Amino acid sequence: MRTKEERFGLTSEDLRSIYRTMYTSRCIDDREMALKRQGKIFFQISGAGHEAVLVAAALATRPGYDWYFTYYRDRALCLQLGVTPYEMFLEAVGAADDPASGGRQMPSHFGSAKYNIPSASSPTGTQFLQATGCAEAGVLAARLGLEDLVVFERDEVVLVCTGDGTTSQGEFWESLNTASNLKLPVIYLIEDNEYAISVPVEVNTAGGSISRLVVGFPDLLIREVDGTDPVASYGVMSEAVAYCRERRGPALVHAHVVRPYSHSMSDDERNYRPESEREEESRRDPIRNFGLFLAQEGIATEGELEAIREEVDRVVIEAADRAVQRPQPAPETVYDHVYSPDVDPTSAEFDTEPEFEGDPTTTVDLLNACLQEEMERDRRMVVFGQDVADLSRERFLDEVKGKGGVFKVTANLQRRFGSERVYNSPLAEANIVGRAIGMALRGLKPVVEIQFFDYIWPAFHQLRNEMAAYRWRSNGSFTCPVVVRTTYGGYLTGGALYHSQTGASLFTHTPGMHVVCPSNALDANGLLRTAIRCDDPVLFLEHKHLYRQPYAKSATPGPNFMIPFGKASIVLPGDALTVVTYGALVERTRKALRQLEKEGRPVDAELIDLRTLSPLDMETVAASVRRTNKVLVAYEDARSFGFGAEISARIADHVFEWLDGPVRRVASTDTFVGYAPQLENAILPQVEDLAAAISELAAY
Repeated sequence: MRTKEERFGLTSEDLRSIYRTMYTSRCIDDREMALKRQGKIFFQISGAGHEAVLVAAALATRPGYDWYFTYYRDRALCLQLGVTPYEMFLEAVGAADDPASGGRQMPSHFGSAKYNIPSASSPTGTQFLQATGCAEAGVLAARLGLEDLVVFERDEVVLVCTGDGTTSQGEFWESLNTASNLKLPVIYLIEDNEYAISVPVEVNTAGGSISRLVVGFPDLLIREVDGTDPVASYGVMSEAVAYCRERRGPALVHAHVVRPYSHSMSDDERNYRPESEREEESRRDPIRNFGLFLAQEGIATEGELEAIREEVDRVVIEAADRAVQRPQPAPETVYDHVYSPDVDPTSAEFDTEPEFEGDPTTTVDLLNACLQEEMERDRRMVVFGQDVADLSRERFLDEVKGKGGVFKVTANLQRRFGSERVYNSPLAEANIVGRAIGMALRGLKPVVEIQFFDYIWPAFHQLRNEMAAYRWRSNGSFTCPVVVRTTYGGYLTGGALYHSQTGASLFTHTPGMHVVCPSNALDANGLLRTAIRCDDPVLFLEHKHLYRQPYAKSATPGPNFMIPFGKASIVLPGDALTVVTYGALVERTRKALRQLEKEGRPVDAELIDLRTLSPLDMETVAASVRRTNKVLVAYEDARSFGFGAEISARIADHVFEWLDGPVRRVASTDTFVGYAPQLENAILPQVEDLAAAISELAAY
């Protein structure tokens, strides 16, 4: 028999309760499989074989106090935290009152604001960086004294769960790097069932053991355990939790579990696992073995265990029967929670007048002024990214000028607001955005920088599948108001294809995200302030060519100047034709019109600067085209499939009857941007290209 010490303080009642939860988890899996065969649910993936360590993890932590980033096998964890069988069946049937997602996500994509379980998603591995950012938020909130603004506990921990296969993802290693470097209270629970669908562990992981691979990370507690033994698992998980609560660093628990069922009901493991291997694994089944343990230890008789199973069977069947009767979401709800229902950045609330002071200054200066004013106004705001701090080695701040961003947009923010609020990140774009997501979930306001648009792609996974989707996929339970600033565009000689890209259409195509693209200093200041104060994710595009152009300058508009999203600017009024553009092509279009006038070929064109690409102000565009009857769309992206194509399509949809000529486009060539100036000039739209197109369309 195990002594009290060998049971780590678990009482006989605790052990019987553990068995109940483990069996409940398995019973739900089995019931869901039956419902899937009956066509009453539409997908099933089980947590079978993982139950023991998951119940132990929940018992070692505090629901509603600590935070939990789950993956799809974590049913037993969520049950032990407090999620009910009925709620899980509501997920499975896609019911409108499914508390995890309102029928928007597949089953086993757990989420609960009550128990601090952020909405899980299907892309495995995205949860690691978010968990790191979540832990970072709690630590920062404590250090910054944000008790009045952010809910946190000074000894809270963050549990992030994963299968062994997902440790192959780069974001796993990025998160470990940051968690170890900052000694964050993150517990990595690796549920190693030796398979990633059909791929065995030795193919996924060098040497076949993730815990052996990570031994070099400083301050990382590493423990290995038989994850089919709930008592041993509880002991190890309790040690890991205590280590993290004491702020000694992160912990990794490598739990060896089994997978008695196929990956999901869409998979048949008999195609790749021999019968001998499956039989051997069945001998380690945690439900069977823990029941035997309870009987052998005299904690529960077989009759008592059978009574528990019968009661659980009844509860699960009743829960399933109730859930299948619940209606699915109404079709008209599809647009609910794409964006914030409470804060509307297109509203008059964000339409304020400037109160100018001082001499005109550059776009860089007014962006910096906005960041400083907003950091002063909102103590929750943090700024980080590659090179954004003045200096990471603070002891030299008195000796050097400091960096403050490649283009100096964040200069002196660290000096003024301190290194807890302004700091450098690793050179890893997914790290920046993933951490920002975790922080925003906690109530901080991250304003992060991706140095160049051309390098945003490692973060695209986090931006599209996570940041933009959080509110919608959780049915409004979680929000992710992050501002991602990045430079883009050409017209600075020598940028070439990795410093000159545009590609906004990939983000305007992403529901749930606003995309902002100012063309001058005043707009940049007002739109950035709106971005920071709104409650949705924002991609803020800053054209590097415009940072210091004299024509883009403005006096400082004051700390409350805002421009609403979705409100285009009529830069020049006109009646002959409409030019719709944004960014650097606003000034180039103005120059083209001046050139035509000098040549004695004036065109009375109306010039519209969109300012925000999502939302798009089609009302202003349509009203102009109804009056001028001709329209040219100019954009810096490649001509085919770029944002201008969307504008052209909407014009055709909305105002076709008013057109007296074809919708024309001026754009970059369908290539990348070249390094040699002669190549760049041929690729990007030039003043001459715009002038020729305007003249031709006017004469049509």
